[in-house]
Amino acid sequence: MQPIPPPLSTYVESWTPGPIEEQDPLGVGPAAALSAVLDLPAPTVKAGDPLPPLWQWLYFLHWPAGRELGTDGHPSNGRFLPPLPHRQRMWAGGRCEITEPLRLGEPAERVSSLASVTAKRGRTGEMLFVTERREFRQHGRTCLVEEQDIVYRSGRSSGQHTATVDESARPHTDEPWQLDLRPDPALLFRFSALTANAHRIHYDAPYCRDEEGYPGLVVHGPLLALLMLELARRHAPGRQVRSLSYRLLRPVFAGEHLVACGTPRGDRAELRVATHREERHAEAEVTFA
Repeated sequence: MQPIPPPLSTYVESWTPGPIEEQDPLGVGPAAALSAVLDLPAPTVKAGDPLPPLWQWLYFLHWPAGRELGTDGHPSNGRFLPPLPHRQRMWAGGRCEITEPLRLGEPAERVSSLASVTAKRGRTGEMLFVTERREFRQHGRTCLVEEQDIVYRSGRSSGQHTATVDESARPHTDEPWQLDLRPDPALLFRFSALTANAHRIHYDAPYCRDEEGYPGLVVHGPLLALLMLELARRHAPGRQVRSLSYRLLRPVFAGEHLVACGTPRGDRAELRVATHREERHAEAEVTFA
């Protein structure tokens, strides 16, 4: 009989990482690059332009040395990575409050801190929910406050995903806001590079199948969130997003046709990502100023 592992909470009882402050010039290059990756019809961005919601993920990036990466491509160590053995990570969702948009070409500060750590038991075993809080400032003013919810587990999960990738099937939806996309490996590779994401599930197909049990390359959860927010940017260009929340529910795989769709409801909008397999791979709500 195998010994029962200790609760995950025991690994983080004394884990209290302090806040960290970082600077970034917020150059136009990353925003222009993402515009190209998403085939946006807008003209080239320039200094002084407002940064769209969640595009702050292109900035304040960390590039650890190759020897500091784990076998899955994630960093082995980091300020807000919990000290779990054989740690696995999944981005679950987040929230954002925007007082005023960040401006490109103007120096910015980010203060990151640990907001909460909670251990929970689900159908697949015990998980650790870590919430990281990030405050973004320009010219001494707090412009944006973001929280990211990351789920960790110790040891490998079952790794059996029964989804079958059908590259010919298309989702059907009647929402007034729609954005169709069929992510291919090149798009995933370019998005990984833009966000300093070396997780192998996004570019290493044999690893996906043999180690993680996925049927194909996994579309980034943050990319799904950005696509949902792109609906608001395209269909309500004159309205500033004041707050947003999003949840990442089920993976989408390279080659699948997806649609980001949404419905405006007064001063807010409800958004989701669908494929022919699932009506809600991700969902979000935005509130306008």
